[in-house]
Amino acid sequence: MLRKFLPNDHVETVVDITPESLLEKGIKGVITDLDNTLVAWDQPDATPEIANWFKDLKRAGIKVTIMSNNSEDRVSAFSEPLDISFIPKARKPLGNAFRKAKRQMDLNNDEIVVVGDQLLTDVLGGNRAKFHTILVVPVVETDGFFTRFNRRVERRIMEHFRKKGQLYWED
Repeated sequence: MLRKFLPNDHVETVVDITPESLLEKGIKGVITDLDNTLVAWDQPDATPEIANWFKDLKRAGIKVTIMSNNSEDRVSAFSEPLDISFIPKARKPLGNAFRKAKRQMDLNNDEIVVVGDQLLTDVLGGNRAKFHTILVVPVVETDGFFTRFNRRVERRIMEHFRKKGQLYWED
C-alpha cells in the first residue's frame, strides 16, 4: 500500500527538472503543484527563477498546468500573469482534476509528470492517475493549516522509504 506514496523521482527544487531531462523520458506535459512546490505558500507571485523555468518548458514544447487545492483567487492570481493553464480547488489526491488536466493537455499517461512537495496529495494523486511523479523538497518549512497535519503523516511514510533506501534527502 505504501508504494502509492513513493515518487518515481525526487529533486531539491523544480528548477532541477530540466526540459531536456523531461523530453529524454518522453514527457510532454507537466502538472505542478503551486504552494511550497513553486513558491512559498504565502508568496503571491512567481520568482524570476520560476518564471524562467516556465519559459524554458514552453520553449521546449512542454505543456504545463498548475494544479492546486487552493482557491481560484490564489491560483489564478499566480498563473494568469505567467499565461499558464491552471486548475484550482483540485481536491488532490482525488482523480477528477488529474483527468481534467490530461484531457486539456491531450496527452497519454506516460507523457505526463506530476511535480509536487506532498506525498499525500501530489504523489499519491499522480501515482493513482498512472503518471510519472517527482517529489520536491518544500520551498519553506512552514505550511498552511491543513498541510501541517499531512506533514506529520508524511514524515512517517518518508522514514519508511529512507530506511529502505528509496528517498535520500534529510528533513
